[in-house]
Amino acid sequence: MRHRSAVLTTAAALAGALALAGCSDSGSTSGSTSGSGSGTKKAELSVSGSYIPQPVSADMAAGFLTITNKSGSKDELTSVSSDVAGQVTMHSTAGGAMREQNSFAIPAHGQLVFKSGGNHLMFEKLKRTPKQGQTVTVKLTFAESGPLTIEMPVKSATYNPSTGH
Repeated sequence: MRHRSAVLTTAAALAGALALAGCSDSGSTSGSTSGSGSGTKKAELSVSGSYIPQPVSADMAAGFLTITNKSGSKDELTSVSSDVAGQVTMHSTAGGAMREQNSFAIPAHGQLVFKSGGNHLMFEKLKRTPKQGQTVTVKLTFAESGPLTIEMPVKSATYNPSTGH
């Protein structure tokens, strides 16, 4: 029980620090995927504005990105993995409360946004602590489209995408 309390305290501290960081889309494309010519309509997905603030904890980090769907077919982000973490979980935030989610819908001609103070990724059981200036390889798995592997840059703990600092 003591470990769970420490994890929740760390998560709360991290969430507070991340809320101070602010967020917006930086417009950089990290990768894209689209369906092949198999005759089935698949979402046309691209990722932009991805980053991980340098973690303040040795065992946990957060991640943010925007997934844009340019097609008329919806999709769903079903899992995320990374070689830097034992597991990567997806969380929604509503009314200040974080909740783990099994998947997130990506609407046709729409976006799925993971940002500070909102939906976010949690890199848990870190195998190594990501440092500012490094990149972290992340695999995004979708219900309809093929998997997408991206490189997420590690920024300062107080990075604000709208100012670039």
